[in-house]
Amino acid sequence: MDYRVTAAHRSEFPHPITLQPGDALQVGERYQGPEGWDNWYLCQTPGQAAGWVPAQVIGRNAQGDAVAAEAYCARELDVDVGQQVRGERELNSWVWCEVVGGTSSGWVPMGVLTPITPR
Repeated sequence: MDYRVTAAHRSEFPHPITLQPGDALQVGERYQGPEGWDNWYLCQTPGQAAGWVPAQVIGRNAQGDAVAAEAYCARELDVDVGQQVRGERELNSWVWCEVVGGTSSGWVPMGVLTPITPR
């Protein structure tokens, strides 16, 4: 689905956590901000700074330890008002987007996006 950006968004995390399936995770606090972004957890993995990970990406191995259930990158996409982006996946009020006509991609909060309806 295509979206129009209605408010600028800038990432506050220059070094996003990046996971591969099976990566060990230390799961910390659950996000509880006023935005209503449910089911995000602050996670750490060896050699990387902590980052927010959606609950859907957190799995358990045979020993019951937390692991990444799939590949995931917490990179946020910097966007400006009026830009058009193409959403590929929505998780917990965020959308993985690519700038239309560009090569940049990352997570954008749903609150700054308006769906573009086909004519």
